Parts: sequence; structure tokens; C-alpha cells
Amino acid sequence: MGLTIKSKDSCEFDQISLGEVMLRLDPGEGRIHTTRQFKVWEGGGEYNVARGLRRCFGLRTAVVTAFVKNPVGELIEDFIIQGGVDTRFIRWVDYDGLGRQVRNGLNFTERGFGVRGALGCMDRGHSAASQLKSSDIDWDHLFGEVGVRWFHTGGIYAALSDTTPDVIIEAIQTAKKYGTIVSYDLNYRPSLWKSIGGSARAQEVNKEIAKYVDVMIGNEEDFTACLGLEVEGVDSNLTNLETESFKQMIQQAVKLYPNFKAVATTLRGVVTATVNDWGAICWVEGSFYEATHRPKLEILDRVGGGDSFASGYIYGLMELHDPQLAVEYGAAHGALAMTTAGDTTMARLSEVQKLVEGGGARVDR
Repeated sequence: MGLTIKSKDSCEFDQISLGEVMLRLDPGEGRIHTTRQFKVWEGGGEYNVARGLRRCFGLRTAVVTAFVKNPVGELIEDFIIQGGVDTRFIRWVDYDGLGRQVRNGLNFTERGFGVRGALGCMDRGHSAASQLKSSDIDWDHLFGEVGVRWFHTGGIYAALSDTTPDVIIEAIQTAKKYGTIVSYDLNYRPSLWKSIGGSARAQEVNKEIAKYVDVMIGNEEDFTACLGLEVEGVDSNLTNLETESFKQMIQQAVKLYPNFKAVATTLRGVVTATVNDWGAICWVEGSFYEATHRPKLEILDRVGGGDSFASGYIYGLMELHDPQLAVEYGAAHGALAMTTAGDTTMARLSEVQKLVEGGGARVDR
């Protein structure tokens, strides 16, 4: 492969993510606007990748983020600790007693069922992570002294404020200076961009960040909304996972950004909220690789499926050095993550391997 990944013994961490980690409030089988109770989890698009690489794949990971020093922030930190992700790079901000100036982000998410789609309601304005600015993090220390093999961030964090794109670019440029591989998940969320310029602003920000990325990840809506790529036949509600249009889209992206060494996209055809067609393809060094197509995949909670694809894909590139296995591991891990509740994976590596090798859902006992 064209990716030159630093050796394990030269770095303290295999992978580090930059992004906001929120407290997710989940009404279970109920709905946000009628429930009387919530389960709570931690979650965030960029963090979920580090969590998956640590919890499922056993790599050494950490997260760079910020919290207000109050019980909610400490609860989210406790979830992160339970997942095995290193917390030393969390920036703590004093609590003003009310949250007038800074607070911790909340994410209310209901799962959806059948004809009723999943629904998210974010409450994350003025969060500590969104207020990070350039030079708040000593990236030279992190990448130059501590050592990191792979850095991951994404378009969710880029959308949070006027300063977060600058934080991302500063981090990516420093990572590249020290030979760290950089991946980025476009992860377009219309709700995050709509009050600050919509898709036009998303394209302005993401087109600049894309200039520095080694491994680009996204789905069909992400590439259209964030990079302005338009390919006939690519539809966000696709139910027939034809790949030729997606390949054309990836080829356009690689032509526009010759710095891309690998590009990957999930293929999701929404039959119902709880039944999706599921697949993935990737491009590495001029060749395409396609994962096993899983039609009518049954889903309990779709949130985090794309992030779990990303962590499996990164694992395959980092540790297996095989693009075909990388896209297979990504697709299998994403499929398994959507069979359990919450943003983060509950899958074991052995379960991912079993699914990649064609194993079924027969009981293990």
C-alpha cells in the first residue's frame, strides 16, 4: 500500500481522535417527546472511532476533546475510561454554575422502527469542545514527542463553531509534519450547518480540510454536500446498492484531491428504519475493493454504524495491510455495531472475524 504507517514501538498511541464527546440520552423503545426515562451513553462521531479501535480491536487510543468540570463532564469522562480510551488529552474548563458561557453537549436520540425513522435532537451549543481554538492543544508534543501512528477527525467537529476548522487544520498539518497518517470522515449533518451557511459553508470548510487528508471516508450524501461531487444515480435513499456511480464519485474525489491515498464509502439502502441493505467499497492506489453485500440487514440502533465501519476499515489498513480485508472488517464491524444499543461498539474482534469469514447468527454455546 501507499500508506507508510509508523511502527508501534516508535509511538505511544496507535490512534488518536479529535472531536466532541456528548452525553447521549436514549429513550429506548420510546420517543424523546413522550418518554419518562432515558438510558445514558457517551458518543461522538470522531470519538466512536477511537473507542471502537480500543474496545473491539485492542489498539492503544486516546481522544482530544474538552469538558466543563462538573458532574456531567465527569460522567462522560467515566464512560470514556470504561471504554479504555486514554483521557490525558481532555481539556477541562471551569464551570460557571449555570452554563452561561460554556457547557457539555447533550444528544437526545431515538432509534426508529419500521416506517418511523431514527430521530436525533442535539443540544450542544456553546460546548467546551466547540470553543477550542488554535494553539489550545500542544500538537507538537502530541505528535512529535508522545508519538501517534494514526490521527482521525471529521466533519461533525468541523461544523461546531468558527474555530473548530482551524483546530482541525492545525492538528492535521502537525500530524503530517511528524509522519502520522490522517483520516477524516465527512459525516455531513444538515442540522449542524443550517444556521451557519448550510451546504455552501460545509463545502467551503471541508474542501480546505480535504487538501491535507490521507484517507477520506464518507457516504454518498457526504461527498455531495461536503465536496460538491454530483454523480447521476447516487441517491441517499438508494435501495439497490449499485456501485458504479459510487466508483465514479470516488474517482472524481481522487482527481480533485491527489493527496488522497485511500477513499472509502459505506453503501446503505434504507428499506425501513430497522431493515437496511448494507455494503461498502474503498479505493486504494487506483484499485477498488468491495465488501460483502448484506441485503436486508436487521438493525436495532443505526447510530454509530458508519463510525464502526471507519474503525474496522482503519484497523484493516493499519494492522492487516490489506485493502480488501480492511473494507470487509469495516463493513462487518459496522453491521455488528448496529445490532446493539448506543453509539459505540459492543462487538468482539472474534465476532468481526467470524462475520468476515462468512459465519452466521447460529447460537454459540
